[in-house]
Amino acid sequence: MFGTEMGFAVDYATRMEQTRFFVDSLRPAQLRSYVDPMVQEVENYFAKWGEQGVVDLKYEFEELLMLISSRCLVGKEVREKMFGEFCTLFHEIEEGVNFASFMFPYIPIPVNRRRDRARIRLKGIISEVVRSRKIFNSVEDDVLQRFIDSTYKGGRGTTVEEVSGMMLGLIFAGKHTSAMTTTWTGACLLSHAKYFDAALEEQKQIIRKYNGNIDYNILSEMVTLHSCIKEAARMHPALPTLVRQVKKDSIVRTKEGHEYVIPRGDTLVNLVMVNNRLAHIYKDPMVYDPDRFRPGREEDKAGGKFSYTSFGGGRHACGGEAYAYMQIKIIFSHLLRNFEMELISSFPKPDWSKFLPEPKGKVMVSYKRCHLPSM
Repeated sequence: MFGTEMGFAVDYATRMEQTRFFVDSLRPAQLRSYVDPMVQEVENYFAKWGEQGVVDLKYEFEELLMLISSRCLVGKEVREKMFGEFCTLFHEIEEGVNFASFMFPYIPIPVNRRRDRARIRLKGIISEVVRSRKIFNSVEDDVLQRFIDSTYKGGRGTTVEEVSGMMLGLIFAGKHTSAMTTTWTGACLLSHAKYFDAALEEQKQIIRKYNGNIDYNILSEMVTLHSCIKEAARMHPALPTLVRQVKKDSIVRTKEGHEYVIPRGDTLVNLVMVNNRLAHIYKDPMVYDPDRFRPGREEDKAGGKFSYTSFGGGRHACGGEAYAYMQIKIIFSHLLRNFEMELISSFPKPDWSKFLPEPKGKVMVSYKRCHLPSM
């Protein structure tokens, strides 16, 4: 979907090197530099809301997270000059993420044709930015620049085509899946007053402690909000399945003591939504309960390191997990501090027509401006 120069379209050694590029670009040292741009985008976006009104939370989060991605990942050239076209083209790629395209990625149907045309144009836009930076020796503080500067172990630098493909893949992961998790978090919080109030009280305490400021370390103290997001992702994972190929014969033992041999070459599918709702791991798994991650319970660790797989696991775990939590925390921190909100539509159902089951339909919320005092 993102071209033939990255991901599973390249050999294993190259793919592992590119994974290193992704991970290196999202390490804590780099994440710290993204906080201020994220905060600015969030503040500017919600400044356009009126004193009160009604919005579709799903649409608002998709727009906002595209702005954040263009600012922190692709850079100011796209954010300032080509955002409208970039956003439209990226939406056409997102429309190509459905079951038909997953099973038959090259079938000549309209949605696949639009997806392929959009990918070519988007890669062209990113390639133009990369070439411009190289020609004028321009260096920016964004992920695109880090991909440009990355080198393989043999000393070879990344090509323009590789950078463009990796960039599209990262934007998809950083925007599309985060938009889904942000919307589910909003719907869950606005449907559970106990946890909404707990997240609000946490913001009040942090405002008093830090006089309304936000930085990387302050975000790490938002443990209640973190748990609220994590629980929404447990119940509504952005990626419903994880697919792995068995590299050697393996023996699996069930909790009842039965043993099964899984032969080398087989393909395993982890149903994340099922894994995250196992009753012997999670108490009342169908209930939204962020407290299940608190010290003393920590149900996500009860069955081992793969009890919670909303962000994958093992060597293929999502390298952007910290980035995702950071931008979602910044969004809800701002909303909780500045708006009273109420969910006025019914709680959304998953849209199972999509390969990545996003909330179906609109998520309508009424809002009214407020302001939490700093003292």
